[in-house]
Amino acid sequence: METVLAFITGILFAGGIYLLLRRSMSKVILGLLLVGHAVNLLIFTAAGLVRSRSPLIPPGSERLSPPYPDPLAQALILTAIVIGFGILAFALVLAYRTFAVTGTDDVDELQESAP
Repeated sequence: METVLAFITGILFAGGIYLLLRRSMSKVILGLLLVGHAVNLLIFTAAGLVRSRSPLIPPGSERLSPPYPDPLAQALILTAIVIGFGILAFALVLAYRTFAVTGTDDVDELQESAP
């Protein structure tokens, strides 16, 4: 399963970087979104995959019984999802305002119109 997730992570990184290098601001934002998802999936895969187990201590026990997933990686991913959503919302508002002021979505045209 880790091999499949590694290929999916690579595809997401490749697609995200490809979109980040495009001229349209909307494609850059989609590339940012794909790279964020790829990083989350990379952290999730690097922490180890364990099926049907939660990292909770059962009642009457003092420690976890292996195998269990790493709870730190899950907490990092939840935090990264919230931060990624905030960055995406900011980028969308910034792109909308830039388009409203300049009338273009092309990054090269924005550089030419700078004072």
